[in-house]
This record gives sequence, C-alpha cells and structure tokens, in this order.
Amino acid sequence: MYAVIVTGGKQFRVQEGDVICVEKLAANVGDIVPIDQVLLVEKDGAVKVGTPVLEGAQAELKVLEQVKGDKIIVFKYKAKKNYRRKQGHRQPFTKVQVESIKA
Repeated sequence: MYAVIVTGGKQFRVQEGDVICVEKLAANVGDIVPIDQVLLVEKDGAVKVGTPVLEGAQAELKVLEQVKGDKIIVFKYKAKKNYRRKQGHRQPFTKVQVESIKA
C-alpha cells in the first residue's frame, strides 16, 4: 500500500515505515502530524485518485528530528566594478517517518 501526499508544496510517494525529509513542520520530536492532503492511494492493486484530494484519506507522520540541509553558497558579483557579496544558507527540514495511511 502506498500513497501520494502533499506537504510543504511538494508531493511525496510514501509507504508505511518510510523515512523522508519534508519542509520544516511546526512540531516537536515525537509528535504525530496528520496530513489530510492525500492525492492517491493504492491498496492491493486498486488505485483511488482524488480530485484533487481524496475525502477521508489521511497519512500520519511521526517527527523524528529537526535537521538542516547542506550549506548553499550564494555569490553575487559584477565584473570590473569591485562588487562582491557572499552569503550562505542552510534550509531547515523535518525528518519524519510514515506511521500509517488511512484510505
């Protein structure tokens, strides 16, 4: 059984037990976060597709930890003008485990 869910503006194909990194969620470690935006559910070969979401379908995610991504360097310059700006960025993520999918 798998489902396609939407969180943080991105779509994820998940199964029970999967560990994924999603955009930062306002939850503490150990919390269960319900996701109501389920686009598709497949169970025993039968596929249910929502328009755009399935009514009554839900995925429960358990927060494992709050992490930061790799550092990205943003460097701007203009040739021959002595203009240089260097800035770093680390995107915050939430690592979650899929506890259950209810169709």
